[in-house]
Amino acid sequence: MNRMRLSFAVAGMVASVALGLAIWPHARDAGVVLAAQDDPAALADVRLNSVLRSNPALLGENIEAALASHDADLAASLVALAREKNVALNDELTARVDDAVAEQNSTTHFAKGFATGLVTGNADDVASLSGTVAGDLFVFGDVRDVVREGKHLAMGEDTDRLVLGLAAAGLAVTAATYVSVGGVGPLRAGLTLVKDTRKAGRLSEGLVEWAGRSTRDVVDTPALREAVASGSVFRPRETASAIRAAFRAEKAGALVRAAKDVGRIGEAAGMRAARDTLKIAENPKDLARAARLAEAKGGQTRAILKLLGRGALLLAAGTFNLTMWLFGALLTLFGFLSSIKATAERATASWLRRSKARRLRQMAAQVALAGPAAQG
Repeated sequence: MNRMRLSFAVAGMVASVALGLAIWPHARDAGVVLAAQDDPAALADVRLNSVLRSNPALLGENIEAALASHDADLAASLVALAREKNVALNDELTARVDDAVAEQNSTTHFAKGFATGLVTGNADDVASLSGTVAGDLFVFGDVRDVVREGKHLAMGEDTDRLVLGLAAAGLAVTAATYVSVGGVGPLRAGLTLVKDTRKAGRLSEGLVEWAGRSTRDVVDTPALREAVASGSVFRPRETASAIRAAFRAEKAGALVRAAKDVGRIGEAAGMRAARDTLKIAENPKDLARAARLAEAKGGQTRAILKLLGRGALLLAAGTFNLTMWLFGALLTLFGFLSSIKATAERATASWLRRSKARRLRQMAAQVALAGPAAQG
């Protein structure tokens, strides 16, 4: 019976070790992720390391895909990330990326895209985005958007109130931009980026819903109707002044904070990174975390967003699940220590019993020898 108890204790210790070896990698990763959950850059590093360990060819594959879709900016971001993570890339592949970047940044290409963005307000690349921002800085772009959407509103037609609110906010901010000599530039750029992403239909559903609520009270509708009725894109300054009077700055706090974060992303990682963020962010907290990520990772940001998606901004697994891995590891450790204690106790008890039995046998033998001697 005693030997059986000792065997059970040893078996429990062995089982705890085996279970601990199986759980430990998950518990270790869970601990690292939980420790990094409030630091977007550290969290992204943890997740990237895991992803690249399981698929070392992932970066090369995505670079090829970016080149095939003529997105040299994304390809360059992926190359920068590969260098940061010490992932070897084919020399021929990096040369193709360099050529694509040079072509994208060529004067002809940039000038054409800039003009398109300036006139139409539609942005598909860095050049056209730059043109769109320039148009808004000279109030032309925002006046165009407010007049268009304002006339829809006045005539009872479908109106994109989000674009309307963003353009009205942009006009108010533009005036402050000139006064502060660009001091609120990131906010101005952020409003334009959100507005243009919305117009392109690439703003996430979560942000569309949130921004729609946030812009609902930003515009004084009767005042706007009056401004639009007499306004024209051919008289941008007069029209802009009338529209600014219909903008309720005191109602725009949340919208302004979110736009500032978008502008921070654009400054740190580029306009395309800001656009990519607006596709996956679901709320202002996501935008704030993305801004911190961009400021830490710079040109690698687009690559990180491409590989991790929204997982770059928040825990991929729930905190509860990660905590359960740690709890399981603690239970396993407790079981292991309990098994050691039980094994030690059983082994000690067994040794004491054997020692006692040996002493009793020795005493019995001595008594047996002493009996004949006493008789003699």
